[in-house]
Amino acid sequence: MLFPKQTINCKGHLLSLEQPQVMGILNCTPDSFYDGGKYRVEADLLRQAEKMLEEGAAIIDIGGASSRPGADWVSVDEELSRVLPAIELIRKYFPDALLSIDTVWSEVARRSIAAGVCMVNDISAGRIDPKLYDMVAELGVPYILMHMQGRPDTMQVQPVYEDVVLEVLDFFIAEVGKLRALGVKDIILDPGFGFGKQVSHNYSLLKEMHVFGILELPVLAGISRKSMINKVLGTKPEHALYGTTALHVVALQQGAKLLRVHDVKPAVQTIKLWQTLENAD
Repeated sequence: MLFPKQTINCKGHLLSLEQPQVMGILNCTPDSFYDGGKYRVEADLLRQAEKMLEEGAAIIDIGGASSRPGADWVSVDEELSRVLPAIELIRKYFPDALLSIDTVWSEVARRSIAAGVCMVNDISAGRIDPKLYDMVAELGVPYILMHMQGRPDTMQVQPVYEDVVLEVLDFFIAEVGKLRALGVKDIILDPGFGFGKQVSHNYSLLKEMHVFGILELPVLAGISRKSMINKVLGTKPEHALYGTTALHVVALQQGAKLLRVHDVKPAVQTIKLWQTLENAD
């Protein structure tokens, strides 16, 4: 059995992934599919960050641009105007919190890291901003490498694969090679559930997610409240927590080391129960 890398270096803080961890989603956007507009007031944002940290989030992932299907692009300046105040506010009140920036732009990554972020979460694998890989290598921070077919504004227009698991694996192998050649040390793999995939593609990836263990890198599961749940159950994102929790169990069984979630406490409890089961005689 292959074992993924057990720690990532977040600007001098070693985050252990020996046991699965939770990444809390904090969207500073007006149009994200589930929580758009909820955290644009300082008090609300700070309250949500505190809640996630108290409930056990190891990382808070801050985003300033929605990546939902069909989302409009925002400028670098607009994205910075959304995320920098949030980063600075959280760093002021929770200086030990580990923060990630969810962006496709090298300038947003650079300025966010200067403000106190320690990780880059990029849905585009450097395809939107070719400078991003070099920036991550230069700054020496962990990088979340995600697979997406197409771009957010076009990705759900009839995505097609011959073998989605093999194609995503081939993508990871190629991109990890590029990142390693640049000197990026800490890489986390994200299969990109919902990003240029039909429902069947998402479930094939989830069922075979252990395959990505061949790269011996930690895998992140970003399933929370997504359409792969809602289209099967006939629910809406606000009613998809039960479905999310069920699929988190599967993701853990398939080797996920990070759960990226809107709801931290249920995910932390799911991990604890799963670990108890794993350790049972």
